[in-house]
Amino acid sequence: MTIKAESHHSINYIEFSAVDIPEAKRFFNAAFDWEFNDYGPDYVGIRNQNADGECGGICRTESVVTGGPLVILYSIDLQASLASVQRAGGKVTREIFSFPGGQRFQFCDPSGNELAVWSDQANI
Repeated sequence: MTIKAESHHSINYIEFSAVDIPEAKRFFNAAFDWEFNDYGPDYVGIRNQNADGECGGICRTESVVTGGPLVILYSIDLQASLASVQRAGGKVTREIFSFPGGQRFQFCDPSGNELAVWSDQANI
Protein backbone atom coordinates (compact mmCIF):
# COMPACT_ATOMS: atom_id res chain seq x y z
CA MET A 1 0.00 0.00 0.00
CA THR A 2 1.29 3.46 -0.93
CA ILE A 3 0.66 6.32 1.48
CA LYS A 4 0.19 9.72 -0.19
CA ALA A 5 2.10 12.78 1.01
CA GLU A 6 -1.18 14.60 1.77
CA SER A 7 -1.90 11.88 4.34
CA HIS A 8 1.05 13.02 6.46
CA HIS A 9 -0.16 13.61 10.04
CA SER A 10 -3.78 12.82 9.18
CA ILE A 11 -5.74 10.47 11.41
CA ASN A 12 -5.22 7.05 9.91
CA TYR A 13 -6.76 4.56 12.34
CA ILE A 14 -9.03 4.75 15.39
CA GLU A 15 -9.17 2.06 18.03
CA PHE A 16 -12.07 1.47 20.42
CA SER A 17 -12.02 -0.58 23.60
CA ALA A 18 -14.84 -3.02 24.32
CA VAL A 19 -15.63 -5.34 27.19
CA ASP A 20 -17.51 -7.67 24.82
CA ILE A 21 -16.17 -7.92 21.25
CA PRO A 22 -19.16 -9.83 19.81
CA GLU A 23 -21.58 -7.25 21.28
CA ALA A 24 -19.47 -4.38 19.96
CA LYS A 25 -19.48 -5.95 16.48
CA ARG A 26 -23.25 -6.49 16.66
CA PHE A 27 -23.88 -2.89 17.76
CA PHE A 28 -21.67 -1.16 15.17
CA ASN A 29 -22.92 -3.41 12.39
CA ALA A 30 -26.56 -2.76 13.33
CA ALA A 31 -26.06 0.98 13.82
CA PHE A 32 -23.69 1.82 10.95
CA ASP A 33 -23.35 -1.31 8.75
CA TRP A 34 -19.68 -1.65 9.76
CA GLU A 35 -17.96 -4.90 8.84
CA PHE A 36 -14.96 -6.48 10.54
CA ASN A 37 -11.82 -8.55 10.11
CA ASP A 38 -11.47 -11.00 13.01
CA TYR A 39 -7.98 -11.43 14.49
CA GLY A 40 -8.89 -13.64 17.42
CA PRO A 41 -11.02 -13.26 20.55
CA ASP A 42 -9.42 -9.97 21.66
CA TYR A 43 -9.22 -7.86 18.49
CA VAL A 44 -11.16 -7.08 15.31
CA GLY A 45 -10.34 -4.63 12.55
CA ILE A 46 -13.00 -2.25 11.24
CA ARG A 47 -13.16 -2.50 7.45
CA ASN A 48 -13.03 0.78 5.61
CA GLN A 49 -16.34 1.24 3.78
CA ASN A 50 -14.90 3.61 1.18
CA ALA A 51 -11.57 1.97 0.32
CA ASP A 52 -9.53 -1.15 0.73
CA GLY A 53 -8.11 -1.91 4.14
CA GLU A 54 -9.11 -0.96 7.64
CA CYS A 55 -9.87 2.36 9.29
CA GLY A 56 -9.85 1.16 12.89
CA GLY A 57 -10.20 -1.65 15.32
CA ILE A 58 -11.86 -2.86 18.50
CA CYS A 59 -9.69 -4.24 21.29
CA ARG A 60 -11.06 -6.29 24.20
CA THR A 61 -10.51 -4.78 27.64
CA GLU A 62 -11.78 -5.43 31.16
CA SER A 63 -13.26 -1.93 31.45
CA VAL A 64 -13.61 1.17 29.30
CA VAL A 65 -12.21 4.48 30.48
CA THR A 66 -14.47 7.33 29.41
CA GLY A 67 -13.65 10.97 28.81
CA GLY A 68 -11.07 10.59 26.03
CA PRO A 69 -11.24 12.14 22.56
CA LEU A 70 -14.70 12.29 21.03
CA VAL A 71 -14.96 10.36 17.75
CA ILE A 72 -17.45 12.11 15.46
CA LEU A 73 -19.01 10.34 12.49
CA TYR A 74 -20.61 12.12 9.54
CA SER A 75 -24.16 11.38 8.36
CA ILE A 76 -26.16 12.47 5.35
CA ASP A 77 -29.36 11.78 7.34
CA LEU A 78 -28.99 12.62 11.04
CA GLN A 79 -32.51 11.51 12.04
CA ALA A 80 -32.01 8.11 10.40
CA SER A 81 -28.62 7.72 12.10
CA LEU A 82 -30.14 8.59 15.48
CA ALA A 83 -32.91 6.03 14.97
CA SER A 84 -30.37 3.39 13.91
CA VAL A 85 -28.20 3.99 16.98
CA GLN A 86 -31.25 3.72 19.25
CA ARG A 87 -32.52 0.52 17.55
CA ALA A 88 -29.06 -1.02 17.94
CA GLY A 89 -29.12 -0.30 21.68
CA GLY A 90 -26.98 2.83 21.89
CA LYS A 91 -27.66 5.19 24.79
CA VAL A 92 -28.18 8.77 23.61
CA THR A 93 -26.25 11.08 25.94
CA ARG A 94 -27.08 14.32 24.14
CA GLU A 95 -30.07 14.78 21.87
CA ILE A 96 -29.69 16.52 18.50
CA PHE A 97 -28.41 20.07 18.96
CA SER A 98 -27.22 22.81 16.64
CA PHE A 99 -23.68 24.12 16.42
CA PRO A 100 -21.93 26.33 13.84
CA GLY A 101 -21.90 24.25 10.67
CA GLY A 102 -24.72 21.82 11.40
CA GLN A 103 -26.29 19.60 14.05
CA ARG A 104 -25.20 16.52 15.96
CA PHE A 105 -26.07 14.05 18.71
CA GLN A 106 -23.91 12.05 21.09
CA PHE A 107 -24.30 8.49 22.32
CA CYS A 108 -22.58 5.67 24.19
CA ASP A 109 -22.02 2.24 22.68
CA PRO A 110 -22.68 -0.89 24.78
CA SER A 111 -19.15 -0.72 26.30
CA GLY A 112 -19.54 2.94 27.30
CA ASN A 113 -17.48 4.63 24.55
CA GLU A 114 -19.01 8.01 23.73
CA LEU A 115 -19.24 8.99 20.07
CA ALA A 116 -21.12 11.65 18.11
CA VAL A 117 -22.78 11.87 14.71
CA TRP A 118 -23.08 15.17 12.86
CA SER A 119 -24.58 16.47 9.64
CA ASP A 120 -24.48 19.66 7.62
CA GLN A 121 -27.40 18.58 5.44
CA ALA A 122 -30.51 20.74 5.14
CA ASN A 123 -32.86 17.87 6.09
CA ILE A 124 -31.59 17.76 9.65
